[in-house]
Amino acid sequence: MEITELHTTLLQTNYALDTLYMLMAAVLVMFMACGFSMLESGMVRAKNTAEILTKNVSLYAIACIMYLFVGYYIMYVGAEEGGILPNLGVLIGEENTLASLMGEDSPTYSGRADYFFQVVFVATAMSIVSGAVAERMKLWAFLAFAVVLTGFIYPIQGMWKWGGGWLNTLPDGGFLDFAGSGVVHLCGAVAALTGVLILGARRGKYGPQGQVNALPGCNMPLATLGMFILWFGWFGFNGGSELIVSNLEEANIVSQIFVNTNIAACGGLVVALLAARLFFGKADLTMALNGALAGLVSITAEPAAGSAVASLLVGAVGGAVAFGSILLLDRVLKIDDPVGAISVHGAAGIWGLLAVCMTNPDASFVNQVIGIVAIVAFVGVSTTIVWLLLKSTIGIRVSEEDEELGVDYSEVGIEAYPEFVNTQ
Repeated sequence: MEITELHTTLLQTNYALDTLYMLMAAVLVMFMACGFSMLESGMVRAKNTAEILTKNVSLYAIACIMYLFVGYYIMYVGAEEGGILPNLGVLIGEENTLASLMGEDSPTYSGRADYFFQVVFVATAMSIVSGAVAERMKLWAFLAFAVVLTGFIYPIQGMWKWGGGWLNTLPDGGFLDFAGSGVVHLCGAVAALTGVLILGARRGKYGPQGQVNALPGCNMPLATLGMFILWFGWFGFNGGSELIVSNLEEANIVSQIFVNTNIAACGGLVVALLAARLFFGKADLTMALNGALAGLVSITAEPAAGSAVASLLVGAVGGAVAFGSILLLDRVLKIDDPVGAISVHGAAGIWGLLAVCMTNPDASFVNQVIGIVAIVAFVGVSTTIVWLLLKSTIGIRVSEEDEELGVDYSEVGIEAYPEFVNTQ
């Protein structure tokens, strides 16, 4: 075999291997949609289960459609280096060819694989919102919001970093966010926060004298299953973000990412469990579940650069941050988040972005703060406008009667547990 023919064969083999790796990672992340569905349906009351499941399956379909038609173009195809404003366009561009593979800037994986990998991240961001606004939001208002977030808001701020926009080209190395503590998780958390603030708390959550009433979820085994599915899918989330695995160096990096991701979740869970024992006098399963997820969110900003010990510390602090944030929002600020999504993905996401400065010597603390402020400001303002427009037109909150009966009855007409539902 001639050298040129061998070179072509090796290029195609590596291309196929990296494409397959990206597709398998994307499938793992897609399975996280199941994790969010199970976690949220276990953490809400039985009378609201079918509706939260309807939200989760529907938002995934909407995200895929919107990202296909406009979102991917905004974030990648039409992105300009150092850009701020999006370039509008449709669809996801042409697929790579053998000629492009042999060119000077040889692609390492399929463009279609890249779209599929990126779109499951979009759905993840939107899934964060569904849990926070659970039990009192109109289904169709939520789905209308999903159209705007997944098609426009998420891609614009994503373009600023991953599309080579202005955050990525900041001096001193740019804003660093390897797999999306900011681009995905903080974005979703801010969208959730603005929605919750405009929507208000669930009926009966806070008493007239400021007391906080527990509204426990209906199915802790299901919530636990959801957390483990998310943990499992996170290996695709972080590992797949390395994008290629076809040489020794990349294979070692991906392996380190898996180790760091796993140990960070462990650290977050243990610290949250210990914090619950310290503050409540007993273990709290929901805090343990959220602690693990907070550890995963925290390490997502930089799972490749640090050691396993450093990642354990990052995850542990993330679990503590989420624990404190949940108590602050619920008991002090009276912000009602049924599943703790704002704290897990927002507070821990911010911590993770700052923690990059501990593990990556190329990180700039100033750039990390700029990135955090930019995402919070843009997503906060834009989602507030969308929520208020929806509130003033079709309305975003169900009636008191419908909320009392449960949104399963009023919004989807089917109950998840028809023989056992208690509407009290």
